[in-house]
Amino acid sequence: MERLLMGLPTRPAAALALVACCVLLVSPACSTRGDEGFAIYLTRDNIAPAQMDALSRVEIAEQPVISTKDIVAYEAATHEMTLTKDSFERLVSLDVPVSGKSFVVCVDRQSIYWGAFWTPISSLAFEGVTIWKPLGIQGSTVVQLELGYPDASFYREEDPRNAPEVLSALEHAGKLKSTAPAASEGALPHAMKGYELYSWLEGDHWHFTLIIGTNRNKTAEEVLSHVDVVSPDGWAHIHAVGVNEIQAVLGNLPPGENVAWLSGLRAEDGGTGIMLPPQSIIDAVAGHAAECDLNLYVEPH
Repeated sequence: MERLLMGLPTRPAAALALVACCVLLVSPACSTRGDEGFAIYLTRDNIAPAQMDALSRVEIAEQPVISTKDIVAYEAATHEMTLTKDSFERLVSLDVPVSGKSFVVCVDRQSIYWGAFWTPISSLAFEGVTIWKPLGIQGSTVVQLELGYPDASFYREEDPRNAPEVLSALEHAGKLKSTAPAASEGALPHAMKGYELYSWLEGDHWHFTLIIGTNRNKTAEEVLSHVDVVSPDGWAHIHAVGVNEIQAVLGNLPPGENVAWLSGLRAEDGGTGIMLPPQSIIDAVAGHAAECDLNLYVEPH
């Protein structure tokens, strides 16, 4: 729960109000299709973005404005969606006022976060997630889930776009594209709270996830995901198989970076399979981390 509450786009002054309301952001009566996957809905009553913060319950439209079948590809690093021609033309004809048009990003009709379609001719700023309305057909059918308007400097909350439910649904549908980071020192961003490293055994191979450290607890779905994401706005989630791969990933971190190798999840009790590997593997990874001038902390068993 905490992960979703912290990730919703909001004005700083309204943060407490959102904690109270976002659980009921979408009416349970609307959540009738449990296998729909990723979709973006307009609000049923055309609720303005300026009013979304104050509401305890929002009902979504009967049909999505963008569904999984409308998406040709979703780029995990940039949150760019390549749409089919028909769905792109639908956005071109969408009526978006200069004050924006609210949407809700859902997985199986369950709300993950909300934002607003915005027109690039607007002079009004917005502090949430946006999709800029296309002004016409110009050869490309790409739209992007962006932070803030007119640019990301207007967005100051935690980025909700990397929610594991969203990425997992897109991956399951075969729509997700992920670009691996360049294999060079410092290719991964510096993290103010350092990085977290998790490990688990699948079959005969040890798997690893290196992920940006945050105040919130990680979920099993998020940690165990095989999707690689390195976004320009500073988010990173890298999956590796075997000692050589995780050593290469650690080599992409900036020298002096802090990495905490955790023996389990904070928010769940067992059953996930997340654990530390044998001491020989720990020593090999720790030795490479020291060569890369990283500060690796290994949580005791």
